[in-house]
Amino acid sequence: MKRREFVFAAASAAAMHAMPVRAQGKMHRIALLSGGTKPDTALLLAALLEGMREFGYQEGRHFTLEARYADYSAERALKLAAEVAALKPAVIVANGGGIAPAYRLSPSLPLVFLQSGNPVDAGFADSFARPGRHATGVSLMALDLIAKRLDLLRRVQPKLRRVAFIASPEHAGQKRELAASQAAADQLALSVSYHEARNPAELVQALEKVAAERPDAALLFSDALMSGQRQMLADFFLKHRIPSAASWSAFVDSGHLLSYGPERRSSYRRLAYFVDQIIKGTPPGAIPIELPAVVELVVNRQTAASLGLALPQEILLRADRIVEGTAKL
Repeated sequence: MKRREFVFAAASAAAMHAMPVRAQGKMHRIALLSGGTKPDTALLLAALLEGMREFGYQEGRHFTLEARYADYSAERALKLAAEVAALKPAVIVANGGGIAPAYRLSPSLPLVFLQSGNPVDAGFADSFARPGRHATGVSLMALDLIAKRLDLLRRVQPKLRRVAFIASPEHAGQKRELAASQAAADQLALSVSYHEARNPAELVQALEKVAAERPDAALLFSDALMSGQRQMLADFFLKHRIPSAASWSAFVDSGHLLSYGPERRSSYRRLAYFVDQIIKGTPPGAIPIELPAVVELVVNRQTAASLGLALPQEILLRADRIVEGTAKL
């Protein structure tokens, strides 16, 4: 099934198919500061470079790219942000834990972000329509999709009555996501337990409580902590036979049951639009922040089988991708 376009903002829809524009003049230096690991950033980097080519930029001819990876370490992100600032790039592209230090240590440098949370809540922008500062980009926090994510869990797990929410309270927009998740659970008459964790050690403690509660399913807020720990989480949920859902397909590739949310490659590729606009002279504060334009449903058939669950035919037919492996008990 083809991926479905899901337009959240007029600005995103209007600009989605911009025609390529050949880069002009001098060589531009672009810095990439990722909060994650190099392997976890590979898709972002490949899509960004693809997007730059679509806008007429050739690496080595029109721009050079300096990439840094914080490996999910806040301390390392700060150090790398200082290195990046010293390079004086034309624009910094950052994601995850790399955004905040890049924003704070480089106030004179344009910043393009790919954020899982809400950039206004994080203090990076005045509003989505008019960021007004030195940063803009794409936010993956699509609150409208939470109800569907829970509904999909219920369709796979018909006996679903109790669901555990797991999130980092330090994730920008977490309160909005929790409120939307609670409202969606109320609509489905589900009881909820909520567990917070700020780091891997706290996450292990939170999972001990989840194991004791034995919920019928778990919903992960797709923040940097959950993403970085997604394999450990998948192993835990498989061991305790708890179906789990998240926003991004990377979780399903690691063994989680399903994801419904932004198709990240298209969002990563979209970052090139912002870079192009900034190189041409548009201030980042004048470029509206966008929400994802494409969403996808991904399910893990082997995980379902390991949990003793049958994936309904309607979900298999609607899935954009079906993962056949990775699950183990």
